[in-house]
Amino acid sequence: MDWKRVNAPFDRNELASLRAGDRVLLSGTIYTARDAAHKRLFEGLASKAELPIPLDGQAIYYVGACFKDGEPISAGPTTAMRMDKYAPSLYDSGLAASIGKGDRNEEVYRAIGRNGGVYFAAIGGAGAMYADCIKHSELIAYPELGTEAIYKFCIEDFPLIVAVDRNGGSVYGTAK
Repeated sequence: MDWKRVNAPFDRNELASLRAGDRVLLSGTIYTARDAAHKRLFEGLASKAELPIPLDGQAIYYVGACFKDGEPISAGPTTAMRMDKYAPSLYDSGLAASIGKGDRNEEVYRAIGRNGGVYFAAIGGAGAMYADCIKHSELIAYPELGTEAIYKFCIEDFPLIVAVDRNGGSVYGTAK
């Protein structure tokens, strides 16, 4: 099976061609956010405040990267299901993709489908490899959250699997 090259921010037509199980090398710009940052983004959406990151066509990587001298040295995924209560609102507000590990709940599957999005699975335990794919990182918001702050990552050939596609296909055998 060949690797598909995909760029972020995403073109929704390009995402339409992806199917669960496809291997992807992602390049471009993505943002990081974990539990605490998701809560703040969700609250911002609810109050119609301006968010610190663009959502339209973007990806959020569920990661709490570890840094040394300002450079990421580990950037492995965290469990995606912890963000499931926030993800549908983010997809409905323009988010095109999320990146994490593990399956998602039924509401996230529906949000991905109705918005033409995708969920990518990253490899747990491969934080050092993922850090090598990050060519530039920049703190964007919520520095007081430490490793849960939002960062912008410029990435190159970031290896992922399409875990959930826009049609409800799933590598977890739980098409919804």
